[in-house]
Amino acid sequence: MTTRFVTPSDSAVRVGDAERGHAADHLGQAFTQGYLSMEEYETRLARAFEAQTAGALRDLLTDLPVAQIIRRDPRRRAQRRAAARRGVRMHLGAYLAVSVLMIAIWLVTAVFAGAWYFWPVWPILGWGIGIVSHAIPVGACARRTTAGS
Repeated sequence: MTTRFVTPSDSAVRVGDAERGHAADHLGQAFTQGYLSMEEYETRLARAFEAQTAGALRDLLTDLPVAQIIRRDPRRRAQRRAAARRGVRMHLGAYLAVSVLMIAIWLVTAVFAGAWYFWPVWPILGWGIGIVSHAIPVGACARRTTAGS
């Protein structure tokens, strides 16, 4: 979805629901980032949905740094990628710890009870599929953003 920025020459152009929706999205981002109070956000949002022209929508957004700071901040993207990688590492660490614990329990029961069926293979396999399903999208996203930079 691309954002349409209105130029000063087309202030009188009528807007539709799509433009009003984009303005509402920008206002929501500004509110969540702390640029607007709740009262001001509600007021501007109501004015955005009542707006008939591009100039009216532009007036609601001109004092907000939404397009520059919120959407294109490379530090924020880097932090999100780092958090996703940390999440995969934590998931993998828990997986390995529980796998070792299950193998230890199996070994103790096998030695003392003589039950040598390796039952930990099933939870290890199932959880391993979950780890791979978590790691692949994170890795693909990291490769895609690295290639795009």
